[in-house]
Amino acid sequence: MRGHIILSHGSDSGPDATKVSALAAVAESLGWSTVRPDYREHDLHGYAGSIDPRLAVLGEAIAASPVPPVLVGSSMGAFVSGLASLDAPVAGLFLLALPTRIPGYPRDIAVRPGVPSFLVHGYADDVCPVDEAIGFARGQGMPALLVNDDHRLGATLGDIETSFRRFLDGLA
Repeated sequence: MRGHIILSHGSDSGPDATKVSALAAVAESLGWSTVRPDYREHDLHGYAGSIDPRLAVLGEAIAASPVPPVLVGSSMGAFVSGLASLDAPVAGLFLLALPTRIPGYPRDIAVRPGVPSFLVHGYADDVCPVDEAIGFARGQGMPALLVNDDHRLGATLGDIETSFRRFLDGLA
């Protein structure tokens, strides 16, 4: 096993969602173990109301990891992955369609300094403003892949898989 990866899906999605499933397959093909927590029950509490329960579930998954894990998250999953990195050692962050803030939640996105990180965001994202995501990445010195895609990032999945493979290879 090269390491362990926890993949967090977005709101109104699930652990078998297209992006997290595809990225789990890439990781497993490279010898990484993966787990995909199910946050659907918590998402019933609304965006702001789901964050603390999601953080609790993710914190338990991190604690159960045999090594500091890589956190992969899409949208709300990216938001909580970043926040979770502040509370526990992680080996990396791969964030997709990142919201920098959630209305009604008291904290903005933040990540642990020094953690290898990468952002993927679509220029046509109508849910999470691209300029805010770019500004966050710039402030962190975080490499980014900006794609001609919307929030779901379905049209550029092959490019995302290639970037993820490269990111994981860079951690070895």
